[in-house]
Amino acid sequence: MNMRDAVFVQALLSIHIAVVYFFTAVSCQSDSSSSVVVAGYNISGPAGSKLALQCMSGRMVWTRDRVRDRQRVVHWDVYRDSPDYAIERVVDMFSAGDQRLYHSHNLGRVSLNPTAFKDGNFSLVIQDVKLNDRGLYSCNLHHIYCHLHETIRIQLNVTKSRRKQQRFWDGQKVVHVVLQGTTALLPCINRRSVWTDWSNEEENQQVVHWDRQSPGVQHDRADRLVDLYASGEQRSYGPLFLQRKMNISNQAFSDGDFSLTITDLQPTDQGTYSCHLHHHYCGLHERREFRVTVEAPLIENTQPVISLPKDKDTTKAEALQVINVILPDQRHHFLLPLSYVLTSFLLLAFITLIIILITRRRKAKDFFPKVSVR
Repeated sequence: MNMRDAVFVQALLSIHIAVVYFFTAVSCQSDSSSSVVVAGYNISGPAGSKLALQCMSGRMVWTRDRVRDRQRVVHWDVYRDSPDYAIERVVDMFSAGDQRLYHSHNLGRVSLNPTAFKDGNFSLVIQDVKLNDRGLYSCNLHHIYCHLHETIRIQLNVTKSRRKQQRFWDGQKVVHVVLQGTTALLPCINRRSVWTDWSNEEENQQVVHWDRQSPGVQHDRADRLVDLYASGEQRSYGPLFLQRKMNISNQAFSDGDFSLTITDLQPTDQGTYSCHLHHHYCGLHERREFRVTVEAPLIENTQPVISLPKDKDTTKAEALQVINVILPDQRHHFLLPLSYVLTSFLLLAFITLIIILITRRRKAKDFFPKVSVR
């Protein structure tokens, strides 16, 4: 690499650093410690029951970083559409290691910024560009500790004409058309502190807290229920009976499960509950809201359960069934129906007799008419 190429590469790096620094500063101002609502749930339960508000996140699982390099890595890959449509690893670099090239023809020709994890400039420099360098390049940033993965794709085309050199956006990615034999700079800049810095206070970087808003109360006036730190410290707020009925598991940061359990649910427990997850180093600020309503208590059924008759098993012989008939011991048991029959018969005879007498009287009047005397 001669002096002229070195000056040219240094000038390109300076331009990219200045431009990206402006956009990074603006984006950093937009980041705040206020959490963003990522989910909302409506949950109801009967009074007196046990209710669990599930709040889980794998990114909040705490693992001590003993190497203190935050397990960060950057690698550049290239996808070539000919001859076999293969993806090749070009170079990679860990935050606590050196660069590693994967092909001998790139030695002394392809390189990364050795201070990338300090200034956030992960751009790829390719000197003496050849026609075989053409392809789709991807800058991949992996943060194992924070479970972050970011990718930037750039298309590199090589031309033999100076007039065809250009850079443009094709709607999906940036395309660089570079003159053969010159130096190409594929930019990949990320100045977020999660990629360039780390803190010694690991235990204080992660905290989870639950808030509760009574009906009609705004979010900024919510009551704090509990705080839980990755160091194991837990702070509960409010009356003692409230602290006993609302709690989080002690293994929350080991399992990533920060669910809040409410025992003996009562109508006074209604409201909006918020689960706040904060990982200050990784830039994680999430909030999950649960709108809890309490229903009427369940009424237990004290009546015995009547089992349905089972289907007969035709393979077994039927057992003999005995029917017991119990007769009453009263002597007058058969006299009562008999008295009803006799009474009905006498009433019918009496009515018949009256009808006969009335009929005979009318006939007698017909045979012996009265003689009028004048």
